Amino acid sequence: MKSRIVLVLAASLLWLFAGDAAAKRPVTVDLRGDEAMVSLLEGAAEVEKSGEACWKALNEGDFLGKGDQVKTGPGARMEILLKDGTVLRFADKTHLKLAALQIVPDAGTRDVKVDVVLGRTWANVSKTLGVRSGFEISCENAVAGARGTVYRMNVYEDRSALVRVYDGSVAVSKPAQPVGVPTAVGPPGKVEGPKPVPGPVKVTMEEWVYIVKSMQQIRVAADGSAEEPKSFTVEEDRNDWVDWNKERDARLNEPAR
Repeated sequence: MKSRIVLVLAASLLWLFAGDAAAKRPVTVDLRGDEAMVSLLEGAAEVEKSGEACWKALNEGDFLGKGDQVKTGPGARMEILLKDGTVLRFADKTHLKLAALQIVPDAGTRDVKVDVVLGRTWANVSKTLGVRSGFEISCENAVAGARGTVYRMNVYEDRSALVRVYDGSVAVSKPAQPVGVPTAVGPPGKVEGPKPVPGPVKVTMEEWVYIVKSMQQIRVAADGSAEEPKSFTVEEDRNDWVDWNKERDARLNEPAR
């Protein structure tokens, strides 16, 4: 804990004296594989820590772990940094949960799952890990998984979603259906005779998974149905949220001053 305090304090001092351009550069810290750090927070956000039943204010420099839920306030923007250099950003009025968070760089493994209830998420996923690395952003009606890419997901109030990919490719699929809870066994009853049942239906991979490539998008409707991926243009995509994320991404590889 003491080392964390020193790291955050050092980063704060750098922000204080380095000027505006450097102040907006993503922070480099020595994170554990099971934690994320709030590297930037504009506006207000709150967190419900795993195992707790209360929400409290979230601050820049705070650490997040598996099971934590976060809500960003009106006009807020938040960035979190993971062990492998992956960066996640969330727009205002976004509600999310860190469903899984475990990164082991030496073993080349990553298991990160972010469940988004509502709002806008941007992911710049590190390419440093190998084929055993997994990264997913999911909502009620879609799962978008990648290994190393840049993409975003919007989740709307009607439960529909939009995924746009800027670099690499993303596999977008329907979430796995939850297994029903077995009913309690009651007393013996009358058994009905046999009834005809429909035969097996072959379900192809294409019906469930779409590969969305660079500068393509996919829309998922509120009922879980998805359109075919299609291209989008820089012009139609451009807005303040996208511009801000691209500016932040451009600073990821800037050398420290």
